[in-house]
Parts: sequence; C-alpha cells; structure tokens
Amino acid sequence: MIETAEMLKVFQQHRGEAIVIPGRGGRHWVSISSRPGLDLPVGDPAMGGHASFALGVALARPDRKVVVFDSEGDLLMGLGALATIAEQQPQNLYHFLLDNECYATTGGQPVPNAKTVTYDGMARAAGYSRTYAYDNLESFAVNIERILREPGPVFVWMKVVPEVENLPIKQRKKWRTRTADQVILDLRRELGVT
Repeated sequence: MIETAEMLKVFQQHRGEAIVIPGRGGRHWVSISSRPGLDLPVGDPAMGGHASFALGVALARPDRKVVVFDSEGDLLMGLGALATIAEQQPQNLYHFLLDNECYATTGGQPVPNAKTVTYDGMARAAGYSRTYAYDNLESFAVNIERILREPGPVFVWMKVVPEVENLPIKQRKKWRTRTADQVILDLRRELGVT
C-alpha cells in the first residue's frame, strides 16, 4: 500500500500547470502544493461529487490539465460519474482514485467488497480508454510522468494506507486555509481571468 503524502510528493514533481482538486486527500496536498493558486479544495461536496466537479472544470478549461484525487467511498456514491466522464472524453482530465478500503473521514467503516472490487476495471468498462492500478510507490513514481503526457480521460487506481479520522468533525484540525471566495480569486489570478 502507498502512503498518500508520499504519493502526492511524487505527483507534485510532475504537476506542471495542472489545476488540482485535492478531494479527500486534501489535508496532505495543501502542505505539499507549490502552486496553491491552481488548487481547488472545494470542501466537501455531497459524497460522490469530486469526480463530477472535476469533469465540469475540465470541460470549462480544456486548455489546462485537471487532476482530481478522489476516494473509493466518493466514487461508490456517484458511480454515474465514470460513465459521464467516459462519454464526454475530456482530453485534459486525470482521475486518481485513492482506495484505502474504508470510509476514513467518518470513522473507518469498511467499504463494501473492498478486497474484491477493481476500480480500474470499472473505469475501463465505463469507457475510460486508459486505466492503471498501483499498490506501491516505486511503480507509480516510474510511470507518473508518462501517464500525465497521455490524453485523458485517464483513471489511476491506487491502494493507499488508511488514515482514519475519529475526532468529531468540529474538533478536527482544519486543512483548508483559504475561504471559497479566496480560492476562486487565486485561481482566476493564476489563469489570467479578470
């Protein structure tokens, strides 16, 4: 299994000018990102919303790579996103799925059928033309640069170490340091949109 923070450090080296939607792995990303103005930490949309949000951003900004770090819990709540993304075929969308086999943000309850589901197979069956699966950092690190050069939509499934949060939500350390308005202002500035 892969440590999420370590994987994000490897990704950061190849990020370039991509817009990043950190999803449920966001608490690590905010301390790693070298381009916070290109990050869209959208907060917690309804569970299952990160992939659909990323599709909207990718369609709105076809000139930029859009990377989303999704979770299997999110994806299971909105499986229709796979088919919709595949139908739209956004050439600039890179969908990374962080699979820790549990609902970590709500206390670590097990995800149904966690040991059997193959999410890369689900994405391929939905119509993604390029899908990958990794369970070790070394293989991911060797391939990430090539993956980010391929046209999207690309789906990358990674088995990651669970980081269960048991504190009540109001007692957790906040990882978002900017308001939603500030995120939008920063992104507009980075993209040169007035």
